[in-house]
Amino acid sequence: MAAVATGNVDKLKSDVASLSQISENEKNGFISLVSRYVSGEEAQHVEWSKIQTPTDEVVVPYDGLAPTPEDPEEIKKLLDKLVVLKLNGGLGTTMGCTGPKSVIEVRNGLTFLDLIVIQIENLNNKYGSSVPLLLMNSFNTHDDTQKIVEKYSKSNVQIHTFNQSQYPRLVVEDFSPLPSKGQTGKDGWYPPGHGDVFPSLKNSGKLDLLLSQGKEYVFIANSDNLGAVVDLSILFLHLIQKKNEYCMEVTPKTLADVKGGTLISYEGRVQLLEIAQVPDQHVNEFKSIEKFKIFNTNNLWVNLNAIKRLVEADALKMEVIPNPKEVDGVKVLQLETAAGAAIRFFNNAIGINVPRSRFLPVKATSDLLLVQSDLYTLQDGFVTRNSARKNPENPSIELGPEFKKVGSYLSRFKSIPSILELDSLKVSGDVWFGAGVALKGKVTITAKSGVKLEIPDNAVIANKDINGPEDL
Repeated sequence: MAAVATGNVDKLKSDVASLSQISENEKNGFISLVSRYVSGEEAQHVEWSKIQTPTDEVVVPYDGLAPTPEDPEEIKKLLDKLVVLKLNGGLGTTMGCTGPKSVIEVRNGLTFLDLIVIQIENLNNKYGSSVPLLLMNSFNTHDDTQKIVEKYSKSNVQIHTFNQSQYPRLVVEDFSPLPSKGQTGKDGWYPPGHGDVFPSLKNSGKLDLLLSQGKEYVFIANSDNLGAVVDLSILFLHLIQKKNEYCMEVTPKTLADVKGGTLISYEGRVQLLEIAQVPDQHVNEFKSIEKFKIFNTNNLWVNLNAIKRLVEADALKMEVIPNPKEVDGVKVLQLETAAGAAIRFFNNAIGINVPRSRFLPVKATSDLLLVQSDLYTLQDGFVTRNSARKNPENPSIELGPEFKKVGSYLSRFKSIPSILELDSLKVSGDVWFGAGVALKGKVTITAKSGVKLEIPDNAVIANKDINGPEDL
């Protein structure tokens, strides 16, 4: 494709220049991304023999972090330099919801966004600090988010929103932008991945505004990661005392995370290794939890002045990730970058091996079941694991397609079952749960095709395969 495309970049430039829907910054950013892709700067395969396992200096154990200052006045000073930024560009479509994913109700009628605001508000109230919340929206979530944040106007958290870039989808056949083919709706465009957070922060004017307010550090995380809460020890020890410009929180891999990006030492620098960069013959090795023990949580702590320096120098050249799609039968390409891949451009960058509790993403209704159950408790906006659970691992949960959408998932549970002693649950078919059900050990529930299977109120199911009412 690259060979075909080289001559087409100039034509693409003139096509893109005539798109009135996007800014000059967006046009330039897009053309730069395409040019890098065409010249072969996509996620390159690494030379396997050069990969080294990072030492404890590069991926620091969390247990070794220094305690934070005791004095509340000192803590206030730390917090007053901090900004929390949540990546809020995703829609809840995979979970059957319209609008931003962050407005799905997680627990007690509170949404992801409610919990985030409550957490920061509690911090600000406790220490008298003024930590602001930034939401990076996409053109898909912007309008809805603007309306939603109005409800927090009386909270003790200043909320800023800005949009990540809007780039045209590329038609594979002739390397032209899809919007110039008459696709004027949202389908003609895409947000180019969360690596775009750095230039968008600068282009929106928010970066300079925050620096002028004395802010120096940003904690970036996905809005659907309930474990991504402000950690004073990371802020104090690494960003402030040790002057690490970029800290990526990593956590030990389990078999559920085999595809997650990992940190390696490569040619003297720490960098992110994603599965797309792994030569085919080494993919199984990459997925093993023996050699690559950690993965990226996408909780990132970054120095704001360093972001400004690197964006202004146009130095953040993260690997280009090609994401092929189809729109109305037309094959298109989205070129994206990941924020984690920026680690190799910052000085003194490190990984921090944090406890699993800091990674609690909700990607599907099976995750929602975990966090809505008695496995977790909710206090002051923080979702924490119930100490009564003896097994350090969470149960594995597989719910069939009948449970995929949040609405149908909720309607199938009269109340969320107790899963404190559950090891694994697999549900398939037309299954309905009564109130007060308890599931323990390994449980499989399968409704036969065309049969409705109802689990009665207060049923206790332990280490059982249920294939019909007769097994209850």
